[in-house]
Amino acid sequence: MTILVTGATGNIGRHVVDKLLASGRQVRALTRSPDKARLPTKVEVVQGDLTVPQSWPAALASIESVYLFPVLDGIHQFLDVAKRAGVRRVVLLSGASASGETERDRQSWTYPQYRAVESAVEGAGLDEWTFVRPGPFAANLLWWAHSIRTEGVVRAPYGDAVYPLIHEADIAAVAALALTENGHAGAKYTLTGPELTSQVEQVATIGKAIGRDIRFEELTEEQWRGSVGRFLPPGVVTDLLRYWSETAKNPSTALPVLPTVERLTGRPARTLPQWAADHAHDFS
Repeated sequence: MTILVTGATGNIGRHVVDKLLASGRQVRALTRSPDKARLPTKVEVVQGDLTVPQSWPAALASIESVYLFPVLDGIHQFLDVAKRAGVRRVVLLSGASASGETERDRQSWTYPQYRAVESAVEGAGLDEWTFVRPGPFAANLLWWAHSIRTEGVVRAPYGDAVYPLIHEADIAAVAALALTENGHAGAKYTLTGPELTSQVEQVATIGKAIGRDIRFEELTEEQWRGSVGRFLPPGVVTDLLRYWSETAKNPSTALPVLPTVERLTGRPARTLPQWAADHAHDFS
């Protein structure tokens, strides 16, 4: 059985592809630029995009299971085409805020978008669906790579803000299980890393992994807004600043550490030092 992986060239999608190949599955990857995909030779790479309907029939031919990257534009149409093509199982990458468990979640910029995609999947009439809802990605620390490489410094507000950062490989491991095993239909899995770490601690962990002393330079909210406004949507900036300010003041307000990864995969979630070691080349 061939499994379609959308977002296959992203941080998580690449790991999903690797996990599926390791389990003996055939994988088809949907990507806008097959010539730049750099995926394993065993992967069937097809050109297309979740926002380009003309590319869907070829991507979905003879597919029963799909790993779905959360693209809201055209999601209802894609799911309709997928169902008519014979897709039975969809594993959706969502986000922890979709649970709406806290006021901060419900007021976040991401909440209505994740819920809209989840609602589309729930209402598509598929045989099985599973939502994978990771908390903050450790891979977001790659934002700091340039300043670490060139200056040995990280500039951000709220150095005491804490996260249960999760390794992208653990997100992929859970997604791959849901794609290949029974028993996950209707599940909504919130995933976190194994511990809360502050931004200052995160910088120190990266420094240890690359053998350098990295300085954390505290910014004001306005200074940071000005430095990231070119590449982060305003809604994401606002969400991050609220999370940082609340958890820096009171760490108990952070997304709690959850045992979901270990419960499902049978091994503990990867630690931040493991992630930093895996990505040391990005910071050196």
